[in-house]
Amino acid sequence: QVQLVESGGGSVQAGGSLRLSCAASGYNTRRNCMGWFRQPPGKEREAVATIGSLGGTTYEIDSVKGRFTISRADAANTVYLQMNSLKPEDTAMYYCAADEFCGTVVAGRAKSWGQGTQVTVSS
Repeated sequence: QVQLVESGGGSVQAGGSLRLSCAASGYNTRRNCMGWFRQPPGKEREAVATIGSLGGTTYEIDSVKGRFTISRADAANTVYLQMNSLKPEDTAMYYCAADEFCGTVVAGRAKSWGQGTQVTVSS
């Protein structure tokens, strides 16, 4: 099983940027599909972006396309989420997830999850 630790959250004003990091450790880390999820206050968790092993395939939800970019640095066992042009509606707890299959990650059924990092965007 993969262990995941998120960092990089914080409070910013609308239009600002943050870069989230997810440090992974464990067996076959580099073969895992990785994803970022978020859960706004009082709402359900949603998939934000995923990236396949070796960075071959990426997926992003429409509301973040052109603003967020997911990437991975396998040498550092780390996945990033670069968030630009942040909006108040991006305010949420952001979680990192990992699984062998991207379909499982997107469906929210990944085997491994981090503890989350809070992102707050003020208007």
